[in-house]
Amino acid sequence: MLKPFKMRGFQTLPLSLLGRRAVLILVTLFFCVGCDQKTKSIAREDLRGAEVKSFLHDTIRLDYAENSGGFLGLGDSLPATWRTAIFSFGCSLGIAAAFLYALFAVDLGRVQILALSLVVAGGVGNIIDRWTLGYSTDFLNFGIGPIRTGIFNVADVAIMSGCFLILWAHRWKRSEIKETG
Repeated sequence: MLKPFKMRGFQTLPLSLLGRRAVLILVTLFFCVGCDQKTKSIAREDLRGAEVKSFLHDTIRLDYAENSGGFLGLGDSLPATWRTAIFSFGCSLGIAAAFLYALFAVDLGRVQILALSLVVAGGVGNIIDRWTLGYSTDFLNFGIGPIRTGIFNVADVAIMSGCFLILWAHRWKRSEIKETG
């Protein structure tokens, strides 16, 4: 007789908990993806072909870039078929997996769900660009003097915020275990 398949960390969640998670994830997706897509649209309209715009004594620069690679252009020199396979198909699968994990994993707290939602939202924002344009629209650059970041966008900020929040939650959970432990 076959036994039901159980995966570690996944069990049946009460519908009320699943509903609250879904609301948190969907609200995060709505606001982050909406903000990302609107700012990218403005960047394409106002910054493409324009001079770099500088603010706060050159601390913030608005500089239009089309990124066909990954983080900071990594993989930009790969052949187009590889870039599509990795940055469109592969990232889409990864985003879907993170979404499902955030929705159904039993052992996640609110902070971890929010963190994963930010990562998913940023991924969705960039994947929309990849599927519709073939590249991600980047336009933000921060720095002081010669020390500058790469050019990035709002989706990248959401992804990095989610990653830092995941690390912070993990660190906080570990220190809590040591104190009680």
